[in-house]
Amino acid sequence: MNAAAPAFEFIRHWPQGTPKDGMAVLDFWRREGALANEVVAQERLREVVLHAVDASGAVAAVCTAAAMTLPRLGQPMYYYRCFVGRKWRSTMVAVRMVKRAQGVLEEYARMHDFPCIGVLLELENERFDQKWRMPVWPWGGFTYIGKSQRGHELRVAYFRGARLKKSP
Repeated sequence: MNAAAPAFEFIRHWPQGTPKDGMAVLDFWRREGALANEVVAQERLREVVLHAVDASGAVAAVCTAAAMTLPRLGQPMYYYRCFVGRKWRSTMVAVRMVKRAQGVLEEYARMHDFPCIGVLLELENERFDQKWRMPVWPWGGFTYIGKSQRGHELRVAYFRGARLKKSP
């Protein structure tokens, strides 16, 4: 392992809900100013897929997913969000987290007859615009599909074995 790369442990929440350290996630969001609204934070806590802790045990990042159907896709996807604390933003924890979360979500989807057929990312962080300019990312297979209504880059990765759902 690269000595300069910090070590992270990834704590799984999905699909069983929030483990005993849900309070640590809420405290992290409050401390970092991620979710100021307590009601929204409590709701989002139920959507946590994973959170990462650093070697000292401090929460470094949290990712969530919620099932949604983007009108332009017309297919159920997991809308993925990730928040990385200021101290860890120069690390690769966000990339490592999305890869792990993608695996967790795909495993769940496969076991439950694919309630969602893949993962949808809406990239709000400009660093992705600067660094990851290829149409298909080499890790995770996330493919550029255009811009969101808010002007952010959209990317999708489909689960192996998933099939398109029939339109109503």
